Amino acid sequence: MLGVSRTDDVSVLELQREDRRNALDLDLCRSLLEAATAEVAAGARVLVVTGRGTSFCSGADLDGVYGDAFIEALYAVLHGLTQLPVPLVAAVNGPAIGAGTQLALACDLRVAAPTARFGVPTSRNGMAVDAWTIRTLAEVAGGGVARRLMLAAELLDVDEALHHGLADRAGDLDDAVAWAQEISRLAPLSIAHSKGVLNGADDAQVARTFAACWASEDVAEASAARREKRPPVFTGR
Repeated sequence: MLGVSRTDDVSVLELQREDRRNALDLDLCRSLLEAATAEVAAGARVLVVTGRGTSFCSGADLDGVYGDAFIEALYAVLHGLTQLPVPLVAAVNGPAIGAGTQLALACDLRVAAPTARFGVPTSRNGMAVDAWTIRTLAEVAGGGVARRLMLAAELLDVDEALHHGLADRAGDLDDAVAWAQEISRLAPLSIAHSKGVLNGADDAQVARTFAACWASEDVAEASAARREKRPPVFTGR
C-alpha cells in the first residue's frame, strides 16, 4: 500500500494503490504519516511523496468507509506533514484530485509531470474541505485560482499550475529526487526554521528555531567552508 525507499538523505514515499489510482483510505492515511515521521526520525533530510502508476492520488476512496475516523486520519496526515521539520517534495506524476491536491499542498514543493492535473471538486460531490486547504491553495496559487477550483470545480493542467505557482518545476520522479538531493545538502536547522515560519508556527517556536540556527555548529561550518573554499557539510547541530 505504501512503498518506502531511501537514497542517502532522501526518502521516497510511494502511494501504492494503483488499482484505485492511489486513492486515500483510512489505512493509507495512517501509514503515510507513520512512515514520514519514522523516516525523519531515522535521519532523512528530505521526503519525496509520489504515486505508483499513472496517478499521483485520485482523492479520497469514494468506495471506502467514511466517517469521523477517516476525516480525522486525513487531516492528521495533511497537517502532520506540514509540521515535520524537513521539506517535502511532491512528485506529481499524474492527476492529483481532491485529497490528492490537498496532499500536494501539504508538501512544501511540487514537481509536476506533463500528465499532472490539480483540482478540488467538492462542489461536484457535495463534500467540503477544511479552511487550511482553501487558504493554502489561495496563498500558493492565488485567490483567483482558488476560486476557480473551489467554486467552479475547474481543473488546472501542468502549464497553468506552473504559471500560477501551484507547481514549482516540471519533471518526473527522478527530477524530484534530484532536487531533493540538492536540498538535502543545505542547512537542516535553517530549513526547519523557514518552514515553521512559512507554515504559521507560533512566536515561541519561531524564537526557538531562530536562536538554534544562530547558535549551531552549522554557522561555524559555513564560515570555515568559505575560508577554505569548499562546500559546507552541514550536520544540523
